[in-house]
Amino acid sequence: MVSLNARAWFALVVFGVAIALLLFVVAGTIRYWQAWIYLAIALGASLLTTLYLMKNDPALLERRMRGGPTAEREPRQKVIMLFASLGFIALLVVPALDHRLGWSRVPLWGVVIGNLLTGVGFYLIYRVYRVNTFTSATIQVAADQTVVSTGPYAIVRHPMYASASLYVIGTPLALGSYWGLLAGAATAPFLIWRLLDEERLLAQRLPGYTEYQRKVPYRLVPRIW
Repeated sequence: MVSLNARAWFALVVFGVAIALLLFVVAGTIRYWQAWIYLAIALGASLLTTLYLMKNDPALLERRMRGGPTAEREPRQKVIMLFASLGFIALLVVPALDHRLGWSRVPLWGVVIGNLLTGVGFYLIYRVYRVNTFTSATIQVAADQTVVSTGPYAIVRHPMYASASLYVIGTPLALGSYWGLLAGAATAPFLIWRLLDEERLLAQRLPGYTEYQRKVPYRLVPRIW
């Protein structure tokens, strides 16, 4: 049987190759400096997070590796994750097409902001992993799961989705594309749908979650929603 660490390394390599192919093949060139910087940030953050989970929380690493539309149990979530996955692919494909065809041009300061948002998004996801070992890639409630209300969970109820939102906004800018923001806008409704469906399940099956909802009223953005 292949070890968990070996599968994690393989998944990381596949992740990097997939991003590189989507960016450089669609762009039609490797002379795409924004893509190289973005790839370095995405791979670097993923590598550091994977190393942390290998050492400190292999159970969470195992949970995070079981994801995607086919891993979901409910048909509704399969649909949500299918479109969300397509949206994340579009976050890379649309900017690469934009670079190839010259639809728009983001200035250097915009690219820097995009990379900062992407990097902060990855860092906040790491913070979520540190405080919540039950952040599965699928919507489910483990037998020994408890409500987490510390760290980023003391600010918003869904810090993972909040972190992903920074990634969704930052990725197109980091890749030098304004048109890529449309792919992010198209992905957002499915993330919100998934968030609301997850809340419904947690309120039904996780003891103490409804009390937590009253304690922390904001889902994604403090003072707003």
